Amino acid sequence: MPRRYITTAEQQTIIDRARRRCEYCQSAMDYTSQPFAIEHILPIAQDGETTLDNLALACGGCNGHKYTKVRAIDPVSQTETPLYHPRQQQWQDHFGWSTDYLEIIGLSATGRATIDALKLNRPGVINLRRLLRQAGLHPPDSTQA
Repeated sequence: MPRRYITTAEQQTIIDRARRRCEYCQSAMDYTSQPFAIEHILPIAQDGETTLDNLALACGGCNGHKYTKVRAIDPVSQTETPLYHPRQQQWQDHFGWSTDYLEIIGLSATGRATIDALKLNRPGVINLRRLLRQAGLHPPDSTQA
């Protein structure tokens, strides 16, 4: 079966739904130099479909680290667990912010495994969060309880 392309209208819907932020590390499209991609949450290689329910906005770093992963090891329990699924789960249920709002903290096995697998606290992302915090642009309002 041929691969279906994502239409321009669908791309805009996905970007708007994500509030122009990576749905994993919460980096803002408007304040980063890395390209963003619309990624298949369940990869095509694993029979994922090109539907709005299976597509997420991801920064280049998260997209590159995720690649075809859908599961990873939780560093606390040492058990394999599903990665965070932006269409089926709420970010706040699995992630929170450190007291200085620079690092993402895992609140669940899924959160911790996703942080490790996608490297959500990469040095460049932490540096960007620091600068955006000083400018009053971080953390995103929708990620706070």
